[in-house]
Amino acid sequence: MRPSCRFPPQPLRPSPGGPGAGLHLPSCPAAGGGCRHFGAVLRSRWVAAAPRSPLPAAAMSRLSGGWDRAGEEVQLLLDLCLQCLTKNLSRYAADIKSLPPNIKDKLITLMSRQGQITDSNISEVLHPAVESLDLRDCDISDNALLQLYNCKQLKKINLNSCKENRLGITSEGVIALALSCPYLCEASFKRCCDITDSGVLALALNCQFLQIVNLGSCSGIMDASLQALGENCKFLHSVDFSSTRVTDDGVVALVSGTCSKNLKEIHMERCVNLTDVAVEAVLTCCPKIHIFLFHGCPLVTDPELIIRLQKNTLAS
Repeated sequence: MRPSCRFPPQPLRPSPGGPGAGLHLPSCPAAGGGCRHFGAVLRSRWVAAAPRSPLPAAAMSRLSGGWDRAGEEVQLLLDLCLQCLTKNLSRYAADIKSLPPNIKDKLITLMSRQGQITDSNISEVLHPAVESLDLRDCDISDNALLQLYNCKQLKKINLNSCKENRLGITSEGVIALALSCPYLCEASFKRCCDITDSGVLALALNCQFLQIVNLGSCSGIMDASLQALGENCKFLHSVDFSSTRVTDDGVVALVSGTCSKNLKEIHMERCVNLTDVAVEAVLTCCPKIHIFLFHGCPLVTDPELIIRLQKNTLAS
């Protein structure tokens, strides 16, 4: 016997010629593929956006409570449907690409949290208007970044690795990202140890709206990366190059560049080549500095610099 669907039927308004008209969508697995509620709910997101005839203020007031409750129920059903979808990705893979952007955004968030986005399926969930990708829990490589060529509106990407080094992301992928996404504001590559100066140079030259850059534990990063960021990214206010091989020359170039007056946060802890010169340069050139970490730098020895930093923090 076919199991019955636990989702009650949802009445829908007709949407002739609308963006979701005729869209083939997967069905609810609860009914063995025979329930149409899944597709109906996803399409209803477009129906809800269709223009309606204006109503008098009094009528609007009386109906608003009912609309709010109905909207919450539809939203809950939509979330349940997307959860079902992520548990049956192989079954519904062919249907994902045709979903509308607002549904894809929710799906991207859910799949990212569960580490389900891969090199092979990222092209199915992407859409030209996507603005944020959090891929820190996903197993991807340069091949995924090469598929961002249509994502011109991307503003934030997180490729941090929380536990171990990420080996699949190299400068080749970062260069492709930089050429595809000119409005990128935040780029995080912590523990992407195969990224080198050429990748950061491409970011600095092509993504001049960068505000936050995380290169922590990117062992291939040298002074040229900091120099490129300082010269080209005037909006940069947070940068992390901890546990890298940069030297005083790189830090001086960074804080002497166009971003010096905007820098508020610098992480350069555990950089074994940095000395008091780097700390002095930051304190001198960055009047807005609020978070400045340099512990674990064995060549930083002047205690007066720590006292000066404490005074600057209190004054700000």
